[in-house]
Amino acid sequence: MIRIVLSTAICVTMLGASVAPLLAEIPPAVLKAEQERITAIEKAKAPSISVFAKGGRGGGSGVVISPDGYALTNFHVAKPAGDYMQCSMPDGELYDAVIVGIDPTGDVALIKLFGRDDFPTAEMANSNDVRAGDWCFAIGNPFLLATDFQPTVTWGIVSGVHRYQYPAGTLLEYADCIQTDASINPGNSGGPLFNAKGQLIGINGRGSFEKRGRVNVGVGYAISINQIKHFLGYLKSGRIVDHATMGATVSTDDVTGAVLVTNILDSSDAYRRGLRYNDEIVSFGNRPIATVNGFKNVLGIFPKGWRVPLTYRREGKRYDIMVRLTGVHSPEELLKKIQKAPTPPDPGKKPGDKPEDEEKKPKIPRIPLPMRGATPGAKPMPKHVAAMFEARSGYSNYHFNKMNRNRVWKAFLDASNAKDGFGKQTGPWTLEGEFTEGGTVAIRLEDESATATISGAQHVADLTQDLDNQLAPRGSGGLLTALALWRRMLTVGPEKFGEVYYLGKGPMLGREELVDVLIGTYDVVEVRFFFSPETGQLVGMEFWSETSDRDPCEIYFDQYKDVDGQNLPGRMKVFFGDDAYGVILLDKVAIGAKAGT
Repeated sequence: MIRIVLSTAICVTMLGASVAPLLAEIPPAVLKAEQERITAIEKAKAPSISVFAKGGRGGGSGVVISPDGYALTNFHVAKPAGDYMQCSMPDGELYDAVIVGIDPTGDVALIKLFGRDDFPTAEMANSNDVRAGDWCFAIGNPFLLATDFQPTVTWGIVSGVHRYQYPAGTLLEYADCIQTDASINPGNSGGPLFNAKGQLIGINGRGSFEKRGRVNVGVGYAISINQIKHFLGYLKSGRIVDHATMGATVSTDDVTGAVLVTNILDSSDAYRRGLRYNDEIVSFGNRPIATVNGFKNVLGIFPKGWRVPLTYRREGKRYDIMVRLTGVHSPEELLKKIQKAPTPPDPGKKPGDKPEDEEKKPKIPRIPLPMRGATPGAKPMPKHVAAMFEARSGYSNYHFNKMNRNRVWKAFLDASNAKDGFGKQTGPWTLEGEFTEGGTVAIRLEDESATATISGAQHVADLTQDLDNQLAPRGSGGLLTALALWRRMLTVGPEKFGEVYYLGKGPMLGREELVDVLIGTYDVVEVRFFFSPETGQLVGMEFWSETSDRDPCEIYFDQYKDVDGQNLPGRMKVFFGDDAYGVILLDKVAIGAKAGT
């Protein structure tokens, strides 16, 4: 009805003043709705971009999400464009851009535009609030029509939510996505999908097309913005990120309709936490699970390595556990799979059918654009772009990983009142205190050994041996070795610790907000260091063996206090697997020369 009245209003306006009195009959609610839609579209157009590939022979769309120029697009748009691309905005300007991070499985890429520090940005909504029937609109560059830098707007409704679309192989898996009838055509890929208020709810990527002419038939899919929020901290790391698997398969029980575990790897964390064959999955990632499709949807929104809640039922008894998710691919597999530019399959095809290339069929001729006589992507990478790009195996842009690693470490040193680092504190470190459950603790950390006296018992870790076998004290998972690596990290810093990289922002047990994570490898072990984005403090660490499937030793630090002018933790909570080893209150901490001999 609203559309009919609006169309009538437009016709009446064209007829002239003789029918002007009829305008007064348009309900105020209709005029208000019209103005709200105009306002929402204008708000949403400003941060929308057109992405041009090399030679102007392809491309797609995107949207800016931060004032300093970070923008989202599809992986299958960014991959053919390369490490350097150019993007237009409705302000009439063309901006250079560089690749930052890529999520090949989820078909998402993060790029960074240059030229401003006050880019207009899209407001992110909560895509879990989206419902079928909601009004929505897509903005983008279908068929590369935006030669005047003005994007195309298509209006429609949300046709469905929580849709699962099978991947092309193991890449381009659209889990928990939003279905819309707003026209999504070749070139719209990577562009934003907005709700009626002009808030970002998804990134468009796949659509069903008629074979002749490649025209949308009213079935398009957008990656939910909530999924992208989970991955955004990882994408800013400049890495090639992977999605998660639980190490178990599920199916629907023919009689009860319950979702049951049909297979589970005994090396998986889910198995170590107690999940077994034929257990019923009740909820996962804080979402009720009623179907296999629903389970795949939730699993698909998490990055590799996240720890998420899982509830299962066995013989009528409910169990609540936290499960660490592993990756869908090995690093080598992922690198191999992304060598060839991906092509999103038509959702109308069955899994295994050969996908068509959304951006290359039909081939779009190179389009001359009003860009000072140049062609998008034809020029070599400019110096200001090259300064923010560094190629390295396993990374899409290693420059951003180093930048964030250094940012996190500097914030930690500032919070520790140790701007010059702990490098001068190379002597022994001693920690003395007591367990909250009773008993005293005295720990001594040196370069080649770590020793402890706990309630009169002696414990030793020989740091000259393979560290994955140095797990003293028994039942702690390697507390002494973990603390020795903590000392090493603080005294030598991330550049000399070993191989240290920025993982991104991820969850930490006991904290609602995501934390910054650095991962360091030394000897045959891996250590994860967790830092608070708010304070910069080191709030936790995990000590892993790279050669076994055992649980890590987890240490959580808090109650920081002044120790000879520097801030060091006053309490350590130690966990190993499902068990709490203990809480240590530190009465005395001495580092370097202060620790004595």
